[in-house]
Amino acid sequence: MTRILLLGGTTEAGAMARALAEAGLDAVYSYAGRTANPVAQPLPMRIGGFGGSEGLADYLRAERISHVVDATHPFAEGMSRNAVAACCATGTALIALERPPWVAAPGDRWIHVADYEPAARALPGDGSAVFLAIGRQNLQPFVGLNHIWMLRFAEVAAHPLRDATLIVSRGPFTVTGDIALMRRHDIAHVVAKNAGGHAAQAKIVAARELGLPVVMIDRPVLPLRRVVAAPAEVMAWLHGTDRGV
Repeated sequence: MTRILLLGGTTEAGAMARALAEAGLDAVYSYAGRTANPVAQPLPMRIGGFGGSEGLADYLRAERISHVVDATHPFAEGMSRNAVAACCATGTALIALERPPWVAAPGDRWIHVADYEPAARALPGDGSAVFLAIGRQNLQPFVGLNHIWMLRFAEVAAHPLRDATLIVSRGPFTVTGDIALMRRHDIAHVVAKNAGGHAAQAKIVAARELGLPVVMIDRPVLPLRRVVAAPAEVMAWLHGTDRGV
């Protein structure tokens, strides 16, 4: 019997949940639990971590999961690595539903870095205003730097930065809105993760239109796994019509 664990928290995961529900498949949607009010899904939901790869493996066995769909954020490196390890340990089929990364276009001024600490070092430290668009989990490398910060979170949350303005708003955002926001806060630099997708791309296009440099944090390198870009490809894989490896 097919029983699916959908590792979610993204727009793509929401679309995947709808596809699974409409197909009448036995599936569970898993949230990491970092958001106080997660979006309701058309599947049974579980919230919280598993306890590393071993805890996830125990869950897969106990719940008789046959397939795992990793539709987490492209920067949810720990969860994705745990999914690979747990599925290998239990013989569970795994596929990743992942949005393609953004690609620089003419006019973009990207400074590519591999992680958050080099991103912090890439800033000039001249007291200018920075749109730090990386969420709230990875702000520590920026503490103490000589900048004025603008943060944008989906909900009110504590953060370690001084001289920071917090904007509480959920995407999708518009280019017009983000241009106005950056002008209003006199933004000189943007720091962003290469999350891909459309919901958060407005700030990248806005930076291009304003001629602003973007410190672009590249995606983490993950263990080999099957990756697709659309829920329809996952459904074909689940139904056995996709014979690719």
